[in-house]
Parts: sequence; structure tokens; C-alpha cells
Amino acid sequence: MTKKEVEIRLENGLEARPVALLVQTASQFDSAIYIESGNAKVNAKSIMGMMTLVLHAGEKVTITADGKDEEEAALAIGNYLSDK
Repeated sequence: MTKKEVEIRLENGLEARPVALLVQTASQFDSAIYIESGNAKVNAKSIMGMMTLVLHAGEKVTITADGKDEEEAALAIGNYLSDK
């Protein structure tokens, strides 16, 4: 299991389009990927789940990935959220 904490640096946070792109990115990996914010933990491959988090620029989240490509998955999601 890989965990990575990142700050969201997308200009408008995670609105509908950025969430869709995040889910597309997460879905490219076989690993289970979750985004944690506060007490909420959501499957990063679920558009509806991700929309419930209502994440804004500047917020910190924890990415958890578990599976054969977990390190690559956590890195890709982290880079996306960090706007790299």
C-alpha cells in the first residue's frame, strides 16, 4: 500500500471537468485508489464519489493506492492534483 499527501493546486479545485479527468487517470491503473479528505474516503475511480468531496484549491488530501501498480498510480494522481 502506498500513501501520499498532496495539496490541490488546480486553479478551480475539483469541479466537474477536473473530477472527470481525475477519474479517467485513476481508471488507467489496476490498483485500488482512494482519496481521503477529513473523515471522508472516496474511490478515485468513482465520479459521483469524487464529486461528494467538494475539494478546493489549497486543500490537502491523502492518496492511498493498493495493488500491483500502486506507486505509479499514486504518483500520477498526485501529479494531476498538484497541477504538474
